[in-house]
Amino acid sequence: MKLKRYLDLSGKSGVVAYALRPDGIVVQFRSAGRYEYTYDSAGVQAIEEMQALAQAGRGLSTYISRHAPPYARKLT
Repeated sequence: MKLKRYLDLSGKSGVVAYALRPDGIVVQFRSAGRYEYTYDSAGVQAIEEMQALAQAGRGLSTYISRHAPPYARKLT
């Protein structure tokens, strides 16, 4: 799976990369590894918001911190 570098427009995000999927998103954190979030684990609305924030390069880490969407699995 190829991850895309997160733009991090704020300059202080805990997110470094992501990969969009048709039904989810994979997020790589600076110190916590990679996590997959799916429609089934977090819900459609949360995934669509996370995908939009990832593409905008701002707010993804804050969203995850504030809303704590459940992840489907931790990837190695």
